[in-house]
Amino acid sequence: MAADLKTILDCVLTFIALINPISKIFLLSTLSEKTTGADIRRIAVKSTVIAAVILLSFVFIGNFILTSIFHVQIYSFKIVGGLVLFFRGFEALNKGLFFELNEKQKLEEMSIVPLASPMIAGPATIAASVSFPATYGAATTSLSVLAAVAVNLSVMLASRYISRFLDRHHIMGALIRITGLIVATIGIQMVLDGIGDYLKASGIVTAASL
Repeated sequence: MAADLKTILDCVLTFIALINPISKIFLLSTLSEKTTGADIRRIAVKSTVIAAVILLSFVFIGNFILTSIFHVQIYSFKIVGGLVLFFRGFEALNKGLFFELNEKQKLEEMSIVPLASPMIAGPATIAASVSFPATYGAATTSLSVLAAVAVNLSVMLASRYISRFLDRHHIMGALIRITGLIVATIGIQMVLDGIGDYLKASGIVTAASL
């Protein structure tokens, strides 16, 4: 039982790291300057529901879609997802922000792009949703996705208050850059995992040698 809980916790924490709730604080706190609290809550909930549907869909049919329809192997998706995550993290580390707002974009559109995807259901989280069932099982992966998006939703709903605290203590920029470094590191790890899976699938190296 303890081992099962540890497995679930590991899976949940990985999804939380990939979703990166910190990246939503800056975006939503910027929006809160021009919108009401009710608007922020509405787009937070809407983006969470859309992202959860996307991720759960990939948990159950993602492997079939990628391999049978598009003829894309999971290791390729891991590598691309890792590269995207790395560049997103590097940009945050360099500029101090994860996503720049489009001033002309409507709130309802923003709840889908960029919030639902790619900020919650991005290439890295989708890659994890597709590949994790082979390791953790579909049930554990699904529960982990739901738990992670719930944690992210909680952070999004509290973003206004968290942002005020961070700004008051002048640590918002530092936190974003530290998180960017972590995100970039996770991206590199995904690339290495994808390369390792490719080498094993190609028979170039064995699982034991890795």
